[in-house]
Amino acid sequence: MTINSRVSIELNGRSQDMLVQPGTTLLNALRDTLNYTATKRGCDQGGCGACTVLVDGQVVLSCIIPIETINGARVETVEGLAPGSGLHPLQQAFLDGFATQCGFCTSGMMMAVKGLLDLNPAPSREDVIEAISGNVCRCTGYTSIIDAALDAAGIQSASSSKAA
Repeated sequence: MTINSRVSIELNGRSQDMLVQPGTTLLNALRDTLNYTATKRGCDQGGCGACTVLVDGQVVLSCIIPIETINGARVETVEGLAPGSGLHPLQQAFLDGFATQCGFCTSGMMMAVKGLLDLNPAPSREDVIEAISGNVCRCTGYTSIIDAALDAAGIQSASSSKAA
């Protein structure tokens, strides 16, 4: 007989209580229990970054975090970026810079960049590259993602200024 655990988190500003089986990952709780499906299941091993979220402001891979270990934590997903009308500046920069392409890695990329921008609102190109280094994209070649991150920070990227 499996004994479920009661877990409470603050998800995108809202309190969420749930019963979970032992070992349930944050990713599975988000997608399967709470129906927050923007966080993607990629490798399920912490190697692709598609499941990246923020936990208490820290960038984490939700596929390898047992949810019981973050009971009481504040969790941010891409669904929480723009709770009102309109897009968050980061979402707008990704849209404007065509940094989404197929979109599978987008939520993880955005959350990795948000984690960076929350700590460093004026990152260098190298800072952005390091921040997204754990996230895999098979479509963009990363340049448009890096440029979008810099644009969201209000920093004119080198490739954007060449195009102007």
